[in-house]
Amino acid sequence: MNISIVAQKTGLTTKAIRFYEDKGLVTPPLRGDNGYRSYTQQHIFELTLLRQARQVGFNLEECGELVNLFNDPARHSADVKARTLQKVAEIERHIVELESMRKQLLSLADACPGDDGADCPIIENLSGCCHQKANA
Repeated sequence: MNISIVAQKTGLTTKAIRFYEDKGLVTPPLRGDNGYRSYTQQHIFELTLLRQARQVGFNLEECGELVNLFNDPARHSADVKARTLQKVAEIERHIVELESMRKQLLSLADACPGDDGADCPIIENLSGCCHQKANA
């Protein structure tokens, strides 16, 4: 199977497929005498796993670990579950951080008059300085 068919079946671009190959995240495809890559159904499974794992937040290293587990017939589902729960905990930490950032930004926006004047509490707060008005 050629790379364009694999791209169609996995929903990845040919560029993404080559990237994952270059990073060593999938089993290297065999090459024909003409130098073209030849893919199997195993590659479809690995690449689909990578695409879907990326969509739910796994980074490249974690995706590589998941592909290794996929290819390990002696894997334990407990290992896969543990990695998944670690990712959930990481996402939950990010949600807390994002919510804190959101609240801070809303507070800054509330303090800003948003008019045509130059005074801006947002800039002053983020820069850590206050512009003092010159005494005339």
